[in-house]
Amino acid sequence: MDDCPKDICAVTDSSTEGVPASQPPLDPDGTTQRSPEELVARAIAPVKREFLRPPPSSRTTQNNPASDANVKQPQANLVQEKKSKRQLKRERRQEQKSPLNLCPEIAKTGDVNACSYKDKCRFSHDIEAFMAQKPADLEGDCPFIKADAPCPYGLACRFAGTHKDNAPAATSNLLKKSSEVNGLSKDVQKLLWKNKMRFTKADVVVKSLGLAGPNWKVKKLVDKEEDEVGLDGSHAADKTDCKKVVDDSVDCSECPSTFPAAVNAEEACETDKLRPLKKAKLVVDEKSSDEGEGATVLEKDNEKNSAETEPADNVLAEPDRSPKISNLKDATVLEKYNEKKSAETEPADDVHAEPDKSLKIHPREKMLIDFREKLYLAPLTTVGNLPFRRVCKTLGADVTCGEMAMCTNLLQGQASEWALLRRHSSEDLFGVQICGAYPDTIARTVELIEKECTVDFIDINMGCPIDIVVDKGAGSFLLTKPLRMKGIIQAASGTVDKPITVKVRTGYFGGKNRIDSLIADIGSWGATALTIHGRSRQQHYSKLADWDYIYQCAQKAPCTLQVLGNGDIFSYLDWNNRKTDCPELSTCMIARGALIKNFSLS
Repeated sequence: MDDCPKDICAVTDSSTEGVPASQPPLDPDGTTQRSPEELVARAIAPVKREFLRPPPSSRTTQNNPASDANVKQPQANLVQEKKSKRQLKRERRQEQKSPLNLCPEIAKTGDVNACSYKDKCRFSHDIEAFMAQKPADLEGDCPFIKADAPCPYGLACRFAGTHKDNAPAATSNLLKKSSEVNGLSKDVQKLLWKNKMRFTKADVVVKSLGLAGPNWKVKKLVDKEEDEVGLDGSHAADKTDCKKVVDDSVDCSECPSTFPAAVNAEEACETDKLRPLKKAKLVVDEKSSDEGEGATVLEKDNEKNSAETEPADNVLAEPDRSPKISNLKDATVLEKYNEKKSAETEPADDVHAEPDKSLKIHPREKMLIDFREKLYLAPLTTVGNLPFRRVCKTLGADVTCGEMAMCTNLLQGQASEWALLRRHSSEDLFGVQICGAYPDTIARTVELIEKECTVDFIDINMGCPIDIVVDKGAGSFLLTKPLRMKGIIQAASGTVDKPITVKVRTGYFGGKNRIDSLIADIGSWGATALTIHGRSRQQHYSKLADWDYIYQCAQKAPCTLQVLGNGDIFSYLDWNNRKTDCPELSTCMIARGALIKNFSLS
């Protein structure tokens, strides 16, 4: 059958053989009208003529040499009109400078001096020319003014005539009030770009757990050398002169040949004591039992204090050799030295008691979130964005969570990754989900999130089946590394006071479930809630979720750990049935069901 649209609905007279003498009525184009039954019998779709497109013009000029010449001529012109990238860039800048592209800051405030870029701004600052070329306003009222909110478009709004007093409704003070939070500031982004952000709390926790990598000591020495270079201005001077830290009350200095050795000895002593056993948190509890080990630590501290206090008297007699600090922005270096000095001058009993670890918040004392009987919208990657969560929130979702963000991208200051942490004011119970492969990366990320964002809980993804995530050692790959899972959860819970939740799958390979053997330990490691997706990594999203295994894990979980189920929840009936079958489940997480039928949340 030909592709011509005429063959779809009718057959020409020449093709109708055996037609009776009385011809049926003809269409305006001369074709014979046929009934739908006859068209179907000839394998022709019975489509009405008003819905048929006209035949393409290329068919009429297919065998015409003159038409081919006409077609080739515009193509030649297109080749001649090709512009360079520099010329295209220049034209784009000229378009931005046109009066129609008014500077957004000036449009918001109505003040020509509001733009901080002044003459370097890429947009136009001519308000009169913009108002002269601006199209007429649309009918109706500005939706922002109806909601008693400032219009973020100002003069550029198509309903600007309805603004009060015919003036821009958005002022600089009102624009500061935004319904979205958890944005990345430029100062923090620059620090992350330059790798100058300090994570003191995360580094201390990772070191105390004995999870610092092999290059940790080398990195610390490099940081100290950079700080010393910042003090004197040259690294060569530090090698020849003795270093001295000027304090308001006490002056102390150390020779460069002995200072690094003391630091290395101290770090080696601590690492040798922490890494083999990996039980640094039990030093306070074992104080009464390990009397002999405590005595050796006291002897080392006494010898170190006596060795460091004796040269101090000699240094006081040579005040001219000590370099002075001329840069006040290196105050952090002073604080480090002061803390070290105060720690060294304290009595040995206080050093052995370690009051910092004894005052650490116990996981049970942290703020807990009750997930019971709450509708939890899962963190859907690439689709669970802020507008979608706002829609689901209006439909009845109680708990929302941001899309999965990679820790390495957050620590690098990528704006696209930080956009995943945004939170709307309507999300009263909100959390963020992060994904990483190593404890130090996770610890630094949660510390940064606690400083810069407003969240209620932090969820660690240990069940993502995507290949690009698993190949980096994150996601569901961690299910094959229980010790690394332990280190990540302990480092995260020890760094921040926010509740830490974990999302896992049943296992890495199909038929080899292992969460039931780890669920008792996950609660003791510091997690407050555990979400179990009833599929393995090998399954991805095929087959049905194994809810019987989820029930088994929920029954084995300790009372301090809330267990949430996930998988194949497409309606309220599914959610209610799962909760009824296993009362130990706190709630069920709704994922793809919210995409298919988001109204099921209500």
